[in-house]
Amino acid sequence: MQVSIKWLNDYIKFNETAEELADKYTMSGVPVENVIRADEGLDKVITGRIEKLEAHPDSDHLQICQMNVGEKDLIQIITGAQNVKEGQIVPVAMIGAHLPNGLHIKKGKLRGLPSNGMLCSADELHMDLDKLPEEQKNGIYILPADTPVGVPAKDVLGLDDVVLEFELTANRGDCFSVMGLVREAAVLTGNEPHYPEIKVNEDDEAQAADMIKIGIDAKDLCDRFSARVLKNVKIGPSPEWMQQRLEGAGIRAINNVVDVTNFVMIELGQPMHAYDYDEIKGQQLTARVAKAGENLHTLDDSSRVAKGTELVIADAEKPAGLAGVMGGLETEVTEKTTTVVLEAASFYGPNIRRTSRSCGLHSEASGRFERGVDVTNTPRALDRAAQLLQEMGACTVTKGIVDVYPQPKEPVKIDFTAEQINKRLGTKLAGAKMVEILESLGFAIEEKGAEVYTATVPSWRNDCTYMEDLSEEVSRIYGFDNILSTSPRGSIMQGRQSDRQNFIDKIKHVLASLGMTEELSFSFTSTEMFDKMQVPADSPLRQAIPIMNPLTDDAPLVRTSLLTSIMENAVRNFARKNTDIRLFDVAPVFFPKALPVTELPDEVIKLTGLITGRRHPFGWNQGNEMVDFYDMKGIVEELFQALSIAGYTVEAGEHFALHPGKTALFKKGREVIATVGELHPAVAANFGIKQKVYLFEMDVETLMKYTAKNFHYESLPKYPAIARDLAIVVDETVAEGEIKAVIEKNGGKFFCGVTLFDVYTGEHVAEGKKSLAFNLKFQSKDKTLTDEEADAGFNSILKAVEAKFHAELRA
Repeated sequence: MQVSIKWLNDYIKFNETAEELADKYTMSGVPVENVIRADEGLDKVITGRIEKLEAHPDSDHLQICQMNVGEKDLIQIITGAQNVKEGQIVPVAMIGAHLPNGLHIKKGKLRGLPSNGMLCSADELHMDLDKLPEEQKNGIYILPADTPVGVPAKDVLGLDDVVLEFELTANRGDCFSVMGLVREAAVLTGNEPHYPEIKVNEDDEAQAADMIKIGIDAKDLCDRFSARVLKNVKIGPSPEWMQQRLEGAGIRAINNVVDVTNFVMIELGQPMHAYDYDEIKGQQLTARVAKAGENLHTLDDSSRVAKGTELVIADAEKPAGLAGVMGGLETEVTEKTTTVVLEAASFYGPNIRRTSRSCGLHSEASGRFERGVDVTNTPRALDRAAQLLQEMGACTVTKGIVDVYPQPKEPVKIDFTAEQINKRLGTKLAGAKMVEILESLGFAIEEKGAEVYTATVPSWRNDCTYMEDLSEEVSRIYGFDNILSTSPRGSIMQGRQSDRQNFIDKIKHVLASLGMTEELSFSFTSTEMFDKMQVPADSPLRQAIPIMNPLTDDAPLVRTSLLTSIMENAVRNFARKNTDIRLFDVAPVFFPKALPVTELPDEVIKLTGLITGRRHPFGWNQGNEMVDFYDMKGIVEELFQALSIAGYTVEAGEHFALHPGKTALFKKGREVIATVGELHPAVAANFGIKQKVYLFEMDVETLMKYTAKNFHYESLPKYPAIARDLAIVVDETVAEGEIKAVIEKNGGKFFCGVTLFDVYTGEHVAEGKKSLAFNLKFQSKDKTLTDEEADAGFNSILKAVEAKFHAELRA
């Protein structure tokens, strides 16, 4: 946002320099980024008349000018310009001038003759060449014949203005207007503002309501929609003073109608748009959501295909403009326009922001709607625009405003006490002083008791809703530099990570050492992701918290599972031809206590991992085997060993996103501590994945619960171990983990370990059976075992597995 000092001076007079005013604004929380002087480098540039012009005796292109610059004697200047004549008045840079283009004017000689200055072109004065006629763009700039001689050129050329460039925060939408900045200046300088009197003479007998119909279909995206109709419109240039004000705001003048809408937008902060009435089909305008696939043809002559989320202003047939962003080309005001519909509205800022970003189209209007406009201001803006055009003699104004305002905005009221604000600010201000500050800012204050108040927030301050906001208003006007700095108080303690943070760091270190890569993901997802992952309709995972203002329409929910995030990243890698992936993620998911949310949700830290592709890096000396279920199972077992989690069992299980029959549950008792498996073929198809993908999912708090916390050291065994091999035939449905559990339970006091080293089906093994071979280890800490003692344990195990699983000893 930028605005010229001249424009501010139209409504408030102040004695401060531009730099001093900029400092006041900045210290009050309305930061000025730059002070831009249009007259920079023009201090010693004055107007001069060419009294005599003759050719240089030693040059065929130089000319000697005798210049009258308002002094007693003429001065001699030599120029190479060919467009100058005697009697013309031109800008003259005197000795010592530092021009905007960096040129330093010194006394010198040209071909032996002295030259005491320089005649200036428009480019050398940094004038806007686009606004000049062709004959003034090159050569010396020729001033009007009645221009006084010897006066500063900046005053004659309109370059005596200063522009303040503001870097406003998003919450101060009210300051994106001259009126808002004037209100601030009045408080900061103590001077009385003089706002323009807005008065319209409805001098046309036609009724606006009979000529145009206005409607709002998307009431959640449009609060108010207002319009005026102007007839007998004469399109032409706007007055010079208006062009200068717009130029100071960084806006190019186009024609009187467009310039007025821009002028009112900057002046009042209310974006407007002008439509050619005769190009509006059906003479009706409706604020509605665009239909998916609908064509949006905007003023920049670009066509965009609507996604179905954009708000548009449509006539009876098609969109006539992209609401809050840019108008439509078909209804543009042109030189042939005779009747104009002026539109002012209030749109839902987040939707305008999303539309602007998705279309790659930012405008002065969208920037204001994104920050919020004063919904009560639309009729006033229409009247102001009509008034300005009427004063130019450019139109007649029909009677009435067509105004659709379904739910008028209720004033915001905030209760506060002087004690609350003083406690928050660390001040001792009297309540009366606070009231004085707030009333100067436009708040209406009602005293309810001894320094107990109710503040009614002015309509233009959408950012004030709580007592804390009022305390900020008081502090910034009172002066942050007037509030004493105090050191924070509290017990000093050494900063350190929590046990959970240390545990998570250990998980990350272990998985990274196993060749996996940590991903970082947003905590957002969508219903579409739940559908692709085959999350059951009644699953708590679908009770996700909706986001009021999502970053994108593709992720409107807060995630309840990390699997959605890791699958999105996997698909992104597949799309980039990276098919050898080993990812893991340790991050929170969120479960609401109830919907809609009334309290903070439960935050649960989850761990998930994904592997797919080749087992070994691509190379001439490496095989091309693909990873399988047991690679992922091995990663989980290595992680558990590093985390000192032992005594778990592994059994077949089910998971909505994993392959039935290829899913394992790691359990401690009845509690599942990890789920491992192959991605379900239907889920893979939903994501367009054509290779095997393996996943694990865990809960970090559950892992912490079962990690060993107390350790003791034992010496290495002094006595040798005895090994026995046990080969048994069992049903194919019997899990190895079940057999191991029976072996460990019945191994006796010298039993110290079991390892499965062979699985066989085929010849010599009956159909429906399998052969499992285990290596059993027996060892004593106190003595060398005898064969008899080891055999006793072996026989006990054999007897138990035979009884439990109807196992047969394989010969």
